[in-house]
This record gives sequence, structure tokens and C-alpha cells, in this order.
Amino acid sequence: MRQRLCLIIGLTLALGLLGACGKKEAIPPEAAPTPSPSGGASASQGALAAIKSSGKIRFGTEGTYSPFSFHDKDGKLTGFDVEVAQEVASRLGVQPEFIETKWDGMVAGLDAKRFDAIVNEVSINEDRKAKYDFSDPYIVSKAVLIVKADNQSITKLADLKGKKSGQSLTSNLRAIAESNGASIVQVDGFNQAVDLLLSNRIDATVNDSLSYLDLKKQKPDVQIKVVDETKDASESAIMFNKGNEDLVGAVNKALADMKSDGAYLNISQKYFGQDVSK
Repeated sequence: MRQRLCLIIGLTLALGLLGACGKKEAIPPEAAPTPSPSGGASASQGALAAIKSSGKIRFGTEGTYSPFSFHDKDGKLTGFDVEVAQEVASRLGVQPEFIETKWDGMVAGLDAKRFDAIVNEVSINEDRKAKYDFSDPYIVSKAVLIVKADNQSITKLADLKGKKSGQSLTSNLRAIAESNGASIVQVDGFNQAVDLLLSNRIDATVNDSLSYLDLKKQKPDVQIKVVDETKDASESAIMFNKGNEDLVGAVNKALADMKSDGAYLNISQKYFGQDVSK
């Protein structure tokens, strides 16, 4: 009996040792390799290295915001911001990829890292600077109050009180309209705001002076007019998630080089007939 008990204990210990030797030790979660953000470069190399490794930089843009980001008569994505982004990408040595997104979902797309940057005439303000990084400004504009050509009741921003103003919900232009007492009607962009204005579904829109000038250049007979403007100019830049200093620095160098060698001025004159960076 004693011999049998010893034999059983011995077999049990032997099997336990075999099981321990045959089991592969699990890798602790913190020791597992981190997936590369761009499929090539290690995350430790930074955003710029990841972009160069992947060979592309992803830009979030609207595609419905003329003259900054829109589709031409052949359906091709184009515009002032699009051409600036294409030139920046070229100087970084990568291809641009444009991911079209409605403005009100664009910031969430950047948060989710669906793209590397937003290029859509994004105005720099303190709230955005607290959470995001910006390139050096590459466009300066003012906000203007636009109404129908036959409108006589709205002549200044203060007249917006109690009136319907078509605005993108997350745009700083909405804040201007709201601060003057307007009732906000959500729109997807400048073109829709103009459409609603012409069909009498809104009373006004606070929008970008350059968008207005571009529309009047394309359609001089369109029945809208500017009746007021803000005193302060707005600076716009390319917007990034924080922590990508290497990428922001490379983009700033590209923008500076574009201004030095005339590439920026060529794009600016094409769309606005002047330098809109100052």
C-alpha cells in the first residue's frame, strides 16, 4: 500500500512538471509590441516618422466649403486649402490623402485619429488651442454678416437678435451670431447657408469674408450682400492633435518655404486675386 501511494505521488509530480514545461509563458500586456500608427514606423518614432514610413499624410476636410475645399465641375476635390495641403505634403515627401467629413464631425475624427490633421480654414481660438496644436497661420479673414439683397431690417450684427442665422454648430462663426442674439439654424457649410438664405428659410448668416468674395466672383448676380463685419481678423491654420511637435514643425517649415519661393502666393492669387496670409 505504501509503495503504491509513493508511486501515485511520484507520477503526479512528474505529470505536473511535464505540464509546467510544456506551457508557454504569457507575455504581460505591457511587454507586448505596440501596433504602428501608420503600419510602418514605430509609435516611438513620432508622428512625422510614421507618416513618412506610410508614404502619406491624411487630411480631414469638408469638400463642400468653397473656395477652400470643394468639388469642381468634374467632381474632383479642389480648393485653396486643398492645394495648400497638397503642396505641404509634397514638401514632406509624401502623398496627401483627403478624408471628407462634415464639419461638425471633423474634430471628433481628429480625436479618433482618422486623420493626421485638419485643413479646412480652421480658425485659431483659445478653446481649440487648449486641446489642439496649430501650424503657423496661413490665412487671415474677417467674419461678415450676409443677408439677402433686398433685406432692409438687418443692417448690423446687433440686428440679429431674434433672427434666424444659418451656422455650422461647432464653428466660431456660430458664437458671433449667438452672441448677437440670433436663433441658430444648423447648416453643413457656407453653400447650404446661402441656399437657405435665398429660399427665405433663414434671415442671415455670419460667414467668412473670403467665401463671400469667392461666391460673388463665381456668381456676380447672386442676390445676397454684406451689411456688417467684425472688427477683429481671424487667423486660420492646420490643426493637429497635441503631442506631434515633430509634424507641426515640419509643416511650419513647408509653409514658410512656400511663402518664400512664391508657391503660396500663386495659390492665393488663383482663388482670391491677392495674398490672404496677412
